[in-house]
Amino acid sequence: MGLKAALDRLGVGAYAVDAEERIVEVNTRAAHLLARAADGLIGRDAREALHRDRQGRVAAWGDPDRAVSAGRPVRAERAWFERGDGSLLPVSWFRLPCEPDDQGAHALVFFHDVGPEGDAGPAASGARTLSQLERLALLADTTAQLISNIDVQSALWRVVGLMLPRIADWAVIDLITEHDEVSRELVVHAEPGGLVAHEELQGPMPPVIETSTMPLSKALRGVTSTLVGPQTYAGEPDTGITVEQQKLFEVTGIETAAIVPIRGPSEVVGALTLGRSAADEAFTAGDLAVVEDIARRIGIALENWRHYQRQRQVAETMQRYLLPHLPHVPGVEMTARYLPAPDASHVGGDWYDAFPLPSGDTAVVVGDVLGHDLEAAAGMAQLRNMLRAYAWSQEQPPHGIVERLAQAMEHVSDVLMATMILARLSRDREGGWELLWTSAGHPPPLLVDRTGVAHYLEEGNGVLLGADARVPRSDARVGLPPGSTLVLYTDGLIESRDRSLDSGLDNMRRHAAALAHRPLEVFADQLLRRARPAGNDDDVALLVIRIPR
Repeated sequence: MGLKAALDRLGVGAYAVDAEERIVEVNTRAAHLLARAADGLIGRDAREALHRDRQGRVAAWGDPDRAVSAGRPVRAERAWFERGDGSLLPVSWFRLPCEPDDQGAHALVFFHDVGPEGDAGPAASGARTLSQLERLALLADTTAQLISNIDVQSALWRVVGLMLPRIADWAVIDLITEHDEVSRELVVHAEPGGLVAHEELQGPMPPVIETSTMPLSKALRGVTSTLVGPQTYAGEPDTGITVEQQKLFEVTGIETAAIVPIRGPSEVVGALTLGRSAADEAFTAGDLAVVEDIARRIGIALENWRHYQRQRQVAETMQRYLLPHLPHVPGVEMTARYLPAPDASHVGGDWYDAFPLPSGDTAVVVGDVLGHDLEAAAGMAQLRNMLRAYAWSQEQPPHGIVERLAQAMEHVSDVLMATMILARLSRDREGGWELLWTSAGHPPPLLVDRTGVAHYLEEGNGVLLGADARVPRSDARVGLPPGSTLVLYTDGLIESRDRSLDSGLDNMRRHAAALAHRPLEVFADQLLRRARPAGNDDDVALLVIRIPR
């Protein structure tokens, strides 16, 4: 179906604009409302052709302008479009960004005639019937809230705020847990002062019984949506869920309600109940369709959240299992931290390691596999085990081990790219401690002396793993003074979208210097808390070594 045919099926005026806000298509309803030929509008700038203020001047949008440039949905409850005869048509319009098509349409604008100011339309008369434009706006706002919030409770509360009191007085959300139990997550009432959650009505619910024919039980099984009233629950209860529904209707005073399943792409995750307190405001079949659309969007978001939560738990379990217990090295203090990403999809590839070598030295590693998912966690496990085997079996300096690892990656590993520091911690001839290391594209180690002077060890750099296995690598060596602290870390501790890498490195250096006198465990905890950028969405691995005085 072409764009024109699709727009003509709508019951409201609609036009499409390209990236430059030029009109590329106009539906028949829009041409009729505007008393203009569609051909005369196509190719013109939409604002100059249509949008006016109350005095008939080309409208200055203000806040909507910023939303348009940011690619967000925009709505104007009251505006004016210029008709073919020069008169102004009072409209309510809604602009929705879309994927560009072969006509270059970047956004669709829907509008309808709202009549002169003071005209008592359906909203003014107290009815809750939504126009098609208002329905589109409600669904778009719901989608925007669900995709912009990673916190389930926050997103559900915001969606409830869109529905109340616009289409109902009460909203009830029942969710099916991972263990097939039912939890009444939200019972919210629209009151004069705002939305109020009734926690006394929330909490665990009885199980869903397959034989129950009552509306909520059927919705929780994904069977059907139903319009109900108090009389629906006036009889003898057939299940514990029905008892709770009777209590809900008695306490809330709901006179008419719509109960619909909340379906995800592959499973039913709950039920949504919307209730009205006035008996003469019964929900219609059209209202039920809108509620089902809202519940469908909630279901998709909830199932996605659960999927990411499961992925996060698996990835964290895998990663924590693989991250080692640090060895005891006489004469040295050592501690490590791993902090998972806040987003489940970003968990995965960072790791630290330390293990004894046959020579008596200690191998120290920190690395980061490209990607943020279970694949990255699995790749990290492959790389870690290969590195351990090479380091134990090959009496070579760090750069030689990493060269062998880079060559093997091309043939026996699924890892495409990674960064890493491999170091050898050993005693020097005078009985002090020294570090021999090589870096494969990894952020440099930080060395802090006991007086608080801190500097990065920039030597020993080489290309990251996966770039070119034939490029030779080199080692660097440094003595570790008594009382000094060596910090090895991954980029989640220094990188941020809103500041440069140099700024992140300098920030960590200053915090590490300020913590030089603190005990090692406190040093690690505080450095992780202070240096990690706010809003960071990556995981962090941190390995800290201190040479006692």
